[in-house]
Amino acid sequence: MPHRSLQFGPFTLDLERLCLGGPAGEVELRPKSFEVLRYLAEHPGRVISKEELIAAVWPDVVVTDDSLIRCISEVRRAIGDVDQAIIKTVQRRGYLVQADVSARPSAEESFPQQAKRARAPDGPASPLSTGPSIVVLPFANLAGDPEEDYLCDGITEDIITELSRFSELRVIARHSSFYYKDKEIMPGQIARELGVTYILQGSIRRGRDRVRITAQLTDATTGTHIWAEHYDRTLDDVFAIQDEVVRTIAPLLVAHVRKAEAARNLASLSLLHAWPGPSSRLSIFAARRSAAQGATAFRAIDRH
Repeated sequence: MPHRSLQFGPFTLDLERLCLGGPAGEVELRPKSFEVLRYLAEHPGRVISKEELIAAVWPDVVVTDDSLIRCISEVRRAIGDVDQAIIKTVQRRGYLVQADVSARPSAEESFPQQAKRARAPDGPASPLSTGPSIVVLPFANLAGDPEEDYLCDGITEDIITELSRFSELRVIARHSSFYYKDKEIMPGQIARELGVTYILQGSIRRGRDRVRITAQLTDATTGTHIWAEHYDRTLDDVFAIQDEVVRTIAPLLVAHVRKAEAARNLASLSLLHAWPGPSSRLSIFAARRSAAQGATAFRAIDRH
């Protein structure tokens, strides 16, 4: 189904960029709060029970009503719905969106020919830039305890922030990344939908006074694993563990991406030599420059 946006009052729920826009610009919402608002906005004029909302937003996870209530409160603060003019609480039944909601077409629906040309010949979305791009998927909570989600989400968000400091990488934003949380979608499909070349996945397993954090980097274009590592730490200070692991993982990821990009570019040099011309010479120069960066990346990896 093509992406679209939902309009209610002065607010726009962008289902492609996964963000909420208001009169003053983008409004910050946690991923689960966004999903709660999204589900309600997609079913205006109908009372949605708490059980239905929880099943839609937290599939296969046991959570209490408190988690839903916190999300509803955050949504109401975000849209200034103090008097429940937009989202009404129906006592002992659930929640009702009583505002008018209109669906706006996506660019693909409004301009199908332009959208078709914007896609690669075989269908997947084209990357937004010619350089390497990466999505950091939400780290999986293997403990199964919803109370541990804060550590998984925190490490994911911090890695996204840290990677964004490297100008050569296009890093998918948090809102888009967290859309895939708790969804059973193959990494290859996610890569095609976001137009990225690399995927970072991870998990966190906690036991008594220790925690194991695992991460693996995959080349989305080939499906091959580039790098994987796990980190065992004692639970003395959760935030200190989070900071240490993020500071360790981020530069290693960038080094491995540079190494992979160098190998990719070197592999294409023979093809470029077969097609002489100004543009080819520029591409060869770019490939050699990438190879030089790759050599630096090799040395950085060896130091670790």
